[in-house]
Amino acid sequence: MPQQKALIIGAGIAGIATAIRLAVKGYAVEVFEANAYAGGKLSEFEQQGYRFDAGPSLFTMPQYVDELFRLAGKNPADYFTYQKLNVVCNYFYTDGSRLTAYADPEKFAAEVNAKTGELLQATQRYAQNSRRIYHITNHVFLEQSLHRLKTFLNFRTFKSILRLFQIDAFRSMHQANQSFFKDKRLVQFYDRYATYNGSNPYQAPATLNVIPHLEQHFGAYFPDKGMYQITNSLVELAESLGVKFHYQTPVTEIVLDKRRAKGIRTPAGFIAGDLVVSNMDVWFTYRKLLQNHPELFPEKILAQERSSSALIFYWGITKQFPQLDLHNILFSANYEAEFNAIWKQKAILHDSTVYLNISSKYKPDDAPAGHENWFAMINVPANSGQDWDALIAEARQNIIRKVSATLGEDITPLIACESILDPRTIESRTSSYQGSLYGNSSNNQFAAFLRHANRSSKVKNLYFCGGSVHPGGGIPLALLSAKIVGDWIE
Repeated sequence: MPQQKALIIGAGIAGIATAIRLAVKGYAVEVFEANAYAGGKLSEFEQQGYRFDAGPSLFTMPQYVDELFRLAGKNPADYFTYQKLNVVCNYFYTDGSRLTAYADPEKFAAEVNAKTGELLQATQRYAQNSRRIYHITNHVFLEQSLHRLKTFLNFRTFKSILRLFQIDAFRSMHQANQSFFKDKRLVQFYDRYATYNGSNPYQAPATLNVIPHLEQHFGAYFPDKGMYQITNSLVELAESLGVKFHYQTPVTEIVLDKRRAKGIRTPAGFIAGDLVVSNMDVWFTYRKLLQNHPELFPEKILAQERSSSALIFYWGITKQFPQLDLHNILFSANYEAEFNAIWKQKAILHDSTVYLNISSKYKPDDAPAGHENWFAMINVPANSGQDWDALIAEARQNIIRKVSATLGEDITPLIACESILDPRTIESRTSSYQGSLYGNSSNNQFAAFLRHANRSSKVKNLYFCGGSVHPGGGIPLALLSAKIVGDWIE
């Protein structure tokens, strides 16, 4: 029997992982990427001696990367190495107080007690709740497809369904967090986890309070060569398995024979395949690659509210700040006003929460000696036609003012170089509709069930992976989408 051929559209992290899984299964795999590099949002660039990881900067659940090497019979450490962080993140509040999120649960609970007065038992009770939600939902909602009967025909799933009332789906994250803690700073701390999938804690279901468990129980890590090492190492693994990557080769059409995917079209012509996997945002997959087949469009899914986006300033800073670590959060004074601006007004609050990522803290050669490479990000609305040039100019001044006030020093003269990423460029570079980072938002209790399936129900041999489909956005879930696709394809 001739070797079957799999065509993958997009070399994002999910596309690469799917390529590896299908190559291990014996498929001849080819990946087609519009950009000149792999990784999608998980990319890097250099400027004036500073190296920046351009996209995702928090690394959790490294076992999902390691698993890909083991599937191929390789030792992960030969390709990819990382270290666990003792401090996950430093938090700075507008009242001048600070909170250090230690990786050690007991040390973190003690820090919370010392800084906020919240009892150790409150933090521990919250962690137990987060863990319970994880154990109920993980193997059903994250590691398997919600669109296969097989998923629901086993005892573990049945047990989880009987416990669904315990996942707290009918309160918002904020309401649940208020019920656990009295201190507003700690409520804000846990509300922030909604931004991990581009959602609003005042609307998103408290089920998303599972996210702290992923970070605080499993830990946060730093790849020894930076976040882009994830991409590089997986591309190297894929190529060792015979996967062929075609860069600067945009796919213009998924070609159908009646209701069966039979290949793709690129500027070079038609390429036949036995199956097609799209790692492109599901919105663009339908609107662009299947534009001649509007009868196939899942209009309700495509019309869903998109997740938030990001505005990022990449700054080369000519000084080092010992009070900052790899991950730092400078909170806004009014969190609800910040989210109202993003979700209701489609605007940016003058006092937005600022995330600072500084990889040179762990990888010194990412910046010249005595300098730091800053990735300064705020959450912003998806692009719906706002005047981004005006918004960016105003946000830049507000961010500089906020960071300078927190550090007690004007950082303006310290900025040696600057690059900017906004919702428009996120869309143009990564085919993420409206520049949304995580596909659809999770701002209602049914969001987990409303994401697009990993296999088309209308077109045979057409599959989907990546952050815009089940189970969601972010590196761990994107890798799980590849696992689901691989498990589905025999």
